[in-house]
Amino acid sequence: MSRLPPLRQELSLMPGAATPDGAPSWMLHDPAANRFFQIGWPAFEMLSRWPLDDPEAIVAAVNAETTLHLSIDDFEVLIKMLRHQHLLVAASPADTGRLASAAAAGKLSHAMWLLKHYLMIRVPLWRPMPFLNRFARYAEIAYRPASWVVVALVALTGLVLVSRRWDEFIHTFHGYADLRGLIAIGVALGCAKVLHEFGHAFTAYRYGCRVPTMGVALLVMVPVLYTDTTEAWKVPGRAERLRIGAAGMLTELALAAFATLAWSVLPDGPMRAGAFLLATTTWIGTLTINASPFMRFDGYFLLSDWLDMPNLHDRAFAIGRWWVRERLFGFDDPQPEPCAPGRRRFLIGFSFATWLYRLVVFFSIALVVYHTFFKALGLMLFCVEFGWFIARPIVREVAACWHRRGDLHWRRETRRSAFVGALLLGLFVLPWHGGVSAPAVLGPLRAQGLYVPEAAYMTSAAPIARDGQRVHAGDVLAVLASPDLTHRLQAGEAEEALLRWQVEQQSFDNRLLDQGVALRRRWEAARETVSGLTAQVAQLTLRAPFDGVVQTDEALAPGTWLPRGAHLFDVVGPIGVKGEAFVGEDDAARVEPGDRVSFVASLPELGALHCRVTAVDRVNVATLDAPSLASVYGGPLPVQLQPNTHQLVPLTATYRVRIGDCPAEQAWPREIVGTATIGGARQSFAWRALKRLASIFEREGGA
Repeated sequence: MSRLPPLRQELSLMPGAATPDGAPSWMLHDPAANRFFQIGWPAFEMLSRWPLDDPEAIVAAVNAETTLHLSIDDFEVLIKMLRHQHLLVAASPADTGRLASAAAAGKLSHAMWLLKHYLMIRVPLWRPMPFLNRFARYAEIAYRPASWVVVALVALTGLVLVSRRWDEFIHTFHGYADLRGLIAIGVALGCAKVLHEFGHAFTAYRYGCRVPTMGVALLVMVPVLYTDTTEAWKVPGRAERLRIGAAGMLTELALAAFATLAWSVLPDGPMRAGAFLLATTTWIGTLTINASPFMRFDGYFLLSDWLDMPNLHDRAFAIGRWWVRERLFGFDDPQPEPCAPGRRRFLIGFSFATWLYRLVVFFSIALVVYHTFFKALGLMLFCVEFGWFIARPIVREVAACWHRRGDLHWRRETRRSAFVGALLLGLFVLPWHGGVSAPAVLGPLRAQGLYVPEAAYMTSAAPIARDGQRVHAGDVLAVLASPDLTHRLQAGEAEEALLRWQVEQQSFDNRLLDQGVALRRRWEAARETVSGLTAQVAQLTLRAPFDGVVQTDEALAPGTWLPRGAHLFDVVGPIGVKGEAFVGEDDAARVEPGDRVSFVASLPELGALHCRVTAVDRVNVATLDAPSLASVYGGPLPVQLQPNTHQLVPLTATYRVRIGDCPAEQAWPREIVGTATIGGARQSFAWRALKRLASIFEREGGA
């Protein structure tokens, strides 16, 4: 009667590459799941003696026939691995129950399946083995050294020819933005990606691997071709595995070399635009994406083969988590796997670099998903993406450390972690952060500009005010004359005099009497016109609105013609300063009238000015009327300049804070930009972040 469960008959065992320490290894292939397991020498020797059907006999035979010294515990570890990976024949109800439990655990609900696959769905389209069997011999020419010498010569020739027409080369793409050009570019891109995948497929087939499927993977709904080269792990030679992993990128580089030469000889047209694209952006994009070892693309498998470390990510992450736990809590756990100090440092750094890279990539994908769909669905998918790919691994690691809280002891690592944790907790939770910093502009308390009311010229009827001249309220600054306005006034006065005479004579003239009250209405309208024109003429005499100092940039002289609306003078009051600051939506609720304001001007010769908040607008500004603060003119506030109205529209919710009660003994001559620190209520960074998130959810969720 069998004492050991039999191995599954379809399993195959083949030699693998030697480990970094020189020990032999073997690859155990499970064809049903298309998975490979790397096993060492002890496991191979025990599997080779499986027909002995007795654990003690197998261990004794290995110890007697080899230089290994195994124990029954080593055999238990092996059989546990075989049972866990379902590599044993299910011969008992317990085995059947275990398989059923594994199948049930692997079966996902529709919601969970969508959660795991809506960003990456693989659709197998083709089984290429018959095609590879038939055409592989034609691809052999690509593996000869002479072929790559030809590729290098073609690339060099193409680069020399392109360098002579460099300006034309870099402007090629702009000339083919029509529909035909876009179709040609799409065809060129598709051909490049198909050849990329066939590079992997033919190379894997050349080294004895079966290529079960080729298809399309929908990466954030963007189609990306893929080739299943899982069997590359059964290739014992590391150099051969590296060639399989690099074949796709090398194919595109060779294609780029020929495309560069083709651009130099093709006539203008869509074909030339496609050649330009193949010669530039396609291979650069391929190297940028596929050469990265941080995701499971070509670069990852190349690095894994070069280091001879299967499951590189999982093993690096295990060492990275171990390093973090040891530095934070000092568990004194053994290293997940033995390796040289240099290799350990590399794996720790690689794990952190991968985590950081994936954080950026997943967060970017979450933003793409958010902006792709309508607000409510986009916000929900953003939360799902962020929670599943970013928050879930962090929560899982925190939970794993929490379950081991009984292993914690007060030592150097825990004291250091407690100190840093308390410091960070206080930094983010305690409401020590007070004051609101905002861009501001301050100027004189009383200032008024004087403009030309009508097209007119300067007269010498009164002395023209000069820059810096002190004036009193009502003083004449300049007298203008408008011939057009004078002519209209004279014509109006003549018409009014005529109508007045007709009204006075109406009772004595039957013709005038027939006009009735309409004549008097015309006379009253003429009087109103004369009154209005007289007022406009009076406005041509510019007077100081209050006591102050005149500011003008114009070199004014009698006879100078000025257009309507021209800015002539500014009259600045003798004392007082006021201004405005602009705060964001989060800070508007923290600012109240009466709060202290410390204004630091952008001019170093002006010291800090202490004022108070006089009012806070509760409605965000629709347009910014302080151009010096606008980003389009070098200011700190992000705005967009409307092309039609030339108004400055803030890109984010911005609120105006009015500043006054500034103890300035004299007025500032002009508006000065600076930074205002407003004494708002103290808040913690954590509370501000929560309020910010709540406002985003409220706004984007349509509440």
